Parts: sequence; C-alpha cells; structure tokens
Amino acid sequence: IAAQNTAQALGFRLKVKKIKLSEVEWYIKKIVPLIESTNVIKVGVALPFYVACEMAKEDGLKVIFSGLGSEEIFGGYERHEKALQLHKDLQGSHSLNKECLSGLLKMYERDLYRDDVITMAHQLELRLPFLDKKLVAYALKIPEQYKIKDSTKKWVLREIMKESGLPGVFAERKKRAAQYGSKFDKAIAKLAQQQKQPTKSAYLNQFRTNSTNLRLGALFTGGKDSTYAIYTMKRQHYDVACLITLKSKNQASYMFHTPNIHLVNLLAEAMQIPLVEQETEGEKEQELNDLRQAIQKAKDRYQLDGIITGALFSNYQRDRIEKICDDLGLQIFSPLWHKDQEEELREILNAGFSVVLSSIAADGLDKSWLGRILTEQDINRLVELHKKKGLNPAGEGGEFESLVLDGPDELFKKRIELVETKIQEESEHTAQLIVKKAVLQDKRRVE
Repeated sequence: IAAQNTAQALGFRLKVKKIKLSEVEWYIKKIVPLIESTNVIKVGVALPFYVACEMAKEDGLKVIFSGLGSEEIFGGYERHEKALQLHKDLQGSHSLNKECLSGLLKMYERDLYRDDVITMAHQLELRLPFLDKKLVAYALKIPEQYKIKDSTKKWVLREIMKESGLPGVFAERKKRAAQYGSKFDKAIAKLAQQQKQPTKSAYLNQFRTNSTNLRLGALFTGGKDSTYAIYTMKRQHYDVACLITLKSKNQASYMFHTPNIHLVNLLAEAMQIPLVEQETEGEKEQELNDLRQAIQKAKDRYQLDGIITGALFSNYQRDRIEKICDDLGLQIFSPLWHKDQEEELREILNAGFSVVLSSIAADGLDKSWLGRILTEQDINRLVELHKKKGLNPAGEGGEFESLVLDGPDELFKKRIELVETKIQEESEHTAQLIVKKAVLQDKRRVE
C-alpha cells in the first residue's frame, strides 16, 4: 500500500505481482542454492528481491537500483539507536559512526553477495547509490545528532528529502523490512507449519546444498555469551567447525575471560567440537598478536570462512576482533550484538542451558550466587538490582562471569559435573568460584 501511494503521488509506474503460498516453495528452491544460505532473514529478503528482478528481466530492463546502504551510513537500525543511548555520555558521535562503519564492513556477507548473485542470475546490473565511496566517506563524518534526533532515525536524510520536495508523509515513513512488508516471512512460517517443522530455519534447511552456509570458528570462553552465540549460529545451520580459546595468564585482561578457563577442554568435548588453544601472557598489545595467531591457526586447520563472537556491547573487544578478521580475510558474526540483556538471559534459560556464576564483583551480589544453577528467580533479582543499583543484568560491566555446564541436546552431547570446588572471597561483594575437579557425565534423560 505504501509503495502504491508513493508511486501514485510521484507519478511513478508501479508493477505489482502477487505470489500464492503454493508458489513460494518453488522460489525458495531457486534462491537457497543461489545465495548459498538457508538463513531465515537472508531468504526472506531474497524472495521479494528475486521476484522484482524477475519482473525487471521480463520487461527487458538492464539496470536496477537499490536503496541498500542508507540504513548503515545514516543510522537507520535499532542497533544504531542503542549504540547512541549506551555511549552518548562516553564517546559522543564516535560510537554511532563506529557502529555504522562496523555494519558496512559486514554488508558483503549479509546483503551484497545475496543481491549480486540474484541480479546476475537475471542478467541485471545492480546499482547502489548510497554506497558511493565519496558519499559513504562523508556520511561517516556526520555528527550523531543529525543521524538520530528525538528517536527519528536517518533524520538528516529525511530532512534532505523534504527539502527536495518529497511530501513529509513519505519522507518520515518508518522503515519496514522487506521480508515483513512483502509478507514472505509469514509465508515461510506457514510452510514450516504445514510440514510440521519446529522452526522456519528447520524448514529452510531441507533446501541446503553442499555449498550452503559457511564454516565458522567460535571464540570461546565457556561462558554464557560465547556459548549462546554458537548455539544461535548452529540453529541457523552454519557449520561451527572449531572453538578458539585464548588462555590468558593476566587475570585482569580486558580482552579475554579468565575464570576457570581450563574447563574449555571439557566443554569442547561435551559439544564434540574441536578446540584450538593459544596461551598468552595477557600483555595489552601482545595478547592481540596471540589472538591473531590463534585465529590464523584455526583458519588454516579448518578452512574457516568466518569467526563467531559472543559480544553484546563491548566495542573494545569487537573492534579489535573485527580488525584481525578483516586482515585475515574472515567474516565476523556477532549474533548477540546489542541484544537486550534481560532478554538474552531468559532466552538462555528457556533454551535449556545450565549456567552458574563463576565470579562476582558488584554491590548486591555475594558468594551465595556462585556455583549454583541460575533460575528465573535469579534473573528477576538481577533485573531488580539493575533498577536499584545500575547492575548490568547480563554482567556486561564485569559484575560477574559465568560458566555453562549443560545445554540443549543439539549442542551438548554430554554435561559437566562440578566435583570439587572452593570459593575464594576477597570481600563481601567480590569472590570467585575455583573449580578444582570437574568431569563429563552422560545427559540425564527425562522419561
């Protein structure tokens, strides 16, 4: 409807094609091998784009334009607003433009390859005005207050559109993703339901080819975030070929998780995923060289295409990992980036993970939190501490570290049992769980 209203008001010729639910699977069978992915979002976006290109070819067109890139350079996504809210008192516009740049670096794997192969399949030339090199360079220097203003994303672009004569009703229209506006996402859900598939991802997975999806290595600490990131990517049917762990001798490392890091070997065995280990002294710059060496080793050994991180909000970690991956020709995947912390914790428990806290360092927490399985009631308490004391519910401020002992059967083939532990207490609100002995056990089966 929005497209029809805009076309009518501006005098554009608009072609509309309606696709029956019974026809959607035919398109999916064409698209999945073409874009080499069964990712639900990628396929959902590819469907309307494929149909549009099909129509353009039928009309004898040779060139097609896309507005892809405007969200990244002008701050059009929810994560841009979250970055602004999180860092406005710390880093100013630098944080928002860094988030824009980070998104641009991921566009080839996420968007450009998909759109390129679809247009090539229809003998069309794809042109992307918003990714013009000079425009991108200029846009990345625009101060944050002109990109997001009073919760209006892409504010400066909308103002330019209105100054150019575009009616405000069109210039101020909120973005709606292609897969939702076209209702192809609903179509995929209905097809999955018809085939009694548990998820859209499971439904799409049947159309995989040998070349579909990428081989990934996962930066792994044994904590909840890195483990849940692996689970998230595996559920999208990416091939997690190995785990990569840095064992730092520096207990105060900003880059690497240190509590009970020796347990990653057991966790790797529990998940039946090969482990690549690298020791580091934990010196600020040298530890980055050690990380580069570990990732290079994993890439060579397992022919990796990319790296998974469990980063939530730490630009310090993500920026450095991105730089290394870029230098090594690897893509980076941060599936939890800017996920709501309470939401993440509840998702982890609902998915069936068993998580304990391995260290605490915050007012409101004490040694009673250590070594016991987190529950919904614990999450409620963490949320209350966030409201009362500003504690980050997922421990993003270093308030606590975690250790995963078990998880869904599709990821964990065995579980870890802590046999001997002790608590090392520094103060009332600072303590650490020391695991002296842990063993693998068969999973408990509920009859």
